Amino acid sequence: MPDAPSEPRPTSLYRVAVPLRWSDMDAYGHVNNVEYLRLLEEARVEAFRAWFGNHDPVLGRGVLVARSEIEYLRPLEFRHAPVAVDMWVTRLAGASYDLGYVMRDPESVGDQVYARAESTMVMYDFAGARPRRMTPEQRETLGQYLGEPVDLRRRR
Repeated sequence: MPDAPSEPRPTSLYRVAVPLRWSDMDAYGHVNNVEYLRLLEEARVEAFRAWFGNHDPVLGRGVLVARSEIEYLRPLEFRHAPVAVDMWVTRLAGASYDLGYVMRDPESVGDQVYARAESTMVMYDFAGARPRRMTPEQRETLGQYLGEPVDLRRRR
């Protein structure tokens, strides 16, 4: 499958190295498509810790995944080297934002791109059971990673 003609140029890109697990493989010997979402989740949790600190107000106060869209570009076989997940913010709104991802080889391994994805995150008040607006501090932090939308095929 073809790669995107160009990769996004966010203000600041955050890269997370996510280890693969033997149990991520399916019967075909490659990382199962469902596990890609888990790898993105692990990258997202690490990014939130780095962006917002150890006492993460985003995860601590509540954030939900409202949408995930992923394009699988090539099979990812199990290996001991981690997969790199590049992340950035593609949209900021009052109570939600979109995160873009590119799952690729780390530079020390190669230059393959395995998937592109985007998730819509919603700030959520669990006590009130409703979305909540993000704080000015959260908006400022997320704005540091603002970039172009992910180049998904359906948008071309």
